[in-house]
Amino acid sequence: MEPMSSPTVLAIANQKGGVAKTTTVASLGVALVELGHKVLLVDLDPQACLTFSLGIDPEDLEDSVHQVLTKGQDPREVIVTTEDGVDLLPATIELARCEADLLTRTGREYVIRGSLEDLGEYDWVLLDCPPSLGVLTVAALTAATGVLIPLQCETLSHRGVGQLLDTVYDVRKFTNRDLEVWGVLPTLFDGRTNHSRAVLDNISQTYELEVVTPPIPKSIRFAEAPAAGRSILATARTNKGADAYREVAQSLVARG
Repeated sequence: MEPMSSPTVLAIANQKGGVAKTTTVASLGVALVELGHKVLLVDLDPQACLTFSLGIDPEDLEDSVHQVLTKGQDPREVIVTTEDGVDLLPATIELARCEADLLTRTGREYVIRGSLEDLGEYDWVLLDCPPSLGVLTVAALTAATGVLIPLQCETLSHRGVGQLLDTVYDVRKFTNRDLEVWGVLPTLFDGRTNHSRAVLDNISQTYELEVVTPPIPKSIRFAEAPAAGRSILATARTNKGADAYREVAQSLVARG
């Protein structure tokens, strides 16, 4: 038997909330499945928004990513299959204790990388990072091939990007020298406003980061999809937002 190749692990990170991070993880995951890839999503946010949005009630779960990271449980015992065709390593509120549980542990930065090591059956693993630069985000970046930064273009919300990049550089220096920044993904984009376009231009100039295109447009459908427990690619197949995520997925595959 040929050995299984390692999946491309992409961390979706921005410590600022409200930037459509979870929507991006779910939508890109489903778009990659549509392209024929086997995809695992990992919910690292104690609020479990990704888990909820894919139709799984965290209160119904006995085990979650928390047991995988703190107790060494086999992730295959915890992974669930969703209606949208992506597999999910779900979160529960227990994950709020995870940072404290890991703080005193030697090698805590490697805990996610170690948990994913044997999951060679997947082509892609997308990590939905928590909205902070704590232990879990550092561990996600340590496990990742690349990091994608969703950025809301409605406001000058990019001040946090510099802090995130500082963390990326530290991770590169100490725990994952191969980590690459794949770029900024503009979300909640309104191309009719000069402001949205100015924020984008400002980002690429200030941080010399690639801007992943197309920008994800604002759409009420994004708010409706999680209530249905499905991604927008399932609930609004012909929506402009869904199509934008499909295009972004294709460009990620070309890169990955």
